[in-house]
Amino acid sequence: MTTTAAHPHTDPRAEPVDPAALAGRLNWLRAGVLGANDGIVSVAATVVGVAAATSETLPVLLAGVAAVVAGAISMALGEYVSVASAADSQRSHQIAEDEVLNPWHAAIASGFSFLAGAVLPMLTILLAPTAARIPVTAVAVVLALALTGGAGAKLGGAPVRRAVIRVVAGGILALGATYAVGAALGVAIG
Repeated sequence: MTTTAAHPHTDPRAEPVDPAALAGRLNWLRAGVLGANDGIVSVAATVVGVAAATSETLPVLLAGVAAVVAGAISMALGEYVSVASAADSQRSHQIAEDEVLNPWHAAIASGFSFLAGAVLPMLTILLAPTAARIPVTAVAVVLALALTGGAGAKLGGAPVRRAVIRVVAGGILALGATYAVGAALGVAIG
């Protein structure tokens, strides 16, 4: 009688998964979670840094819009180049065409998920009262990162707590750094 040890994160009753389908799903998941997290963190860090330097709304709005546009394009292009290179390698190893990663799918998922993630910090920083916009944005960002980090881990079958801690810690570090720089420049220039 042969027994196999089950992976600790898998359900023994789960249906078998086609490796090519799983790779495709995980590729979309990775691109989507990375894009959303990057949209949340990079746009929040940008607008918090500018808001720390000035109480005026227009510079915060302009910097935020520039960060959203540049970030979405950069994420989509970066994802396309990365996945296209991997697909070229797969083809050179004669992997079946239906199993080759699609760079367009990854680019679209990454770009749109960046935009989706960027909406939260933009709306929060612009709609919150001026005196509270930085702490309100920081709290909203931490909650959003906990949700995306947890959802990504859950969908990918990874430990949720570790993923949430990792993504939230990175977000807090980015917000703290840009706040400090913005506050220092605001004092120096103002």
